[in-house]
Amino acid sequence: MDLQQMRYVVALAETRNFTRAAERCSVVQSSLSHRIAGLERELGVRLFARSSRRVELTSAGAAFVAGARECLAAADRAAADAAAATGVVRGRLAVGVIVTAAAVDVPELLQRYRAQHPQVSVALRSGRSDDLVMAIREGDLDIAFLGLPEGEQPSGVESVVLDHDRHVLVVPAGHRLAGAARVTLEEIAGETFVDFAAGTPARAQSDQAFTAAGLVRDVAYEGAVVELMTRLIARGLGIALMPSAYIRPLAADSPELALVPVVDGPRRVEYLAWSRFNPSPATRAMLDVLGVRTPAQHGRPTTG
Repeated sequence: MDLQQMRYVVALAETRNFTRAAERCSVVQSSLSHRIAGLERELGVRLFARSSRRVELTSAGAAFVAGARECLAAADRAAADAAAATGVVRGRLAVGVIVTAAAVDVPELLQRYRAQHPQVSVALRSGRSDDLVMAIREGDLDIAFLGLPEGEQPSGVESVVLDHDRHVLVVPAGHRLAGAARVTLEEIAGETFVDFAAGTPARAQSDQAFTAAGLVRDVAYEGAVVELMTRLIARGLGIALMPSAYIRPLAADSPELALVPVVDGPRRVEYLAWSRFNPSPATRAMLDVLGVRTPAQHGRPTTG
C-alpha cells in the first residue's frame, strides 16, 4: 500500500466515476483501476461495489477512505512542515468567508499572500459563520472571516476581533423613511422585512435586537445572496437591516437604495478564526500577512 493508491481510492470515492477520478489524479483510467484492484487484493476486501453504471463505496471502503484521508492529510502536512523548515511555505490553505465580510478586503489580502507565498494553493468557501467555525474545528477549513452578533464569540477555535460595526436600515429610495436622519426599531417594526435565513448568525443579529426591544416583525423574504436581497428592496418588497461597512459601498452605486442610521439597531463583530490545534505553515503565513501575532502557547492572540 502506498499514498498514491490512497489518493486513487479517495478520488474514486468522491467522484464515483473511474474516468473522472483518473482525470483528477492525472493518470489513465486503466492504471487507476489496476492500482485500486491491487489494493483490494492486498487488503482482502472490496472497497467499491461496481456495476456498468454505478460505483459506490462498500462499508469496508467507507472505513478505509476515512483513514486514508487522515493519512494523506498527515503526509501533506509533513511535506509542508519540511518545506517550511527551509523557509519555503507550500501546500494548501482553505479559507472560509461570510458573504458580508467587510473588515478585510479578501481579494486584496489574497493578492498579497500570493505574492509572498506563490507555492500555496488557496481554496475559498463561502458560508454562514457557525458552519465555517464548525469546518475549522473539523479540519475542513484552516482560517475564516466571520460575523457574529455583539456578545458572541467563535467557540472552540482561536480568534481575534477585526472590527465592530452597526447595522443600518436599507430602504427603497422612494420609501417614507428614505430621508430620515435616524430611526428606531419601534418605528420600523411594522414594516415588511427582507433578511437572511432564520437560524443563521446573520439573521440572529437583527432578531436579537428586536427581541431585546420587545418587538415582533414580519420577515416576508429570506435569502442568502445580498445582491438579490437588495434588488427585492429596490422593488419595494421590503426593507432590511444590514452591516453598514458592507452595504455602504454597494448603496453608493445604487441610487434606488437609501440608508438610514438606526439608533438602537443590531451590532456586529467581525472575527478572524483559525484552528487551535497546530496551525499549518500556510495558516501561520496568512496570520503573518494579516499582522496577527500568536505568542507561543501564551495569552490571547493579538492583532499587530
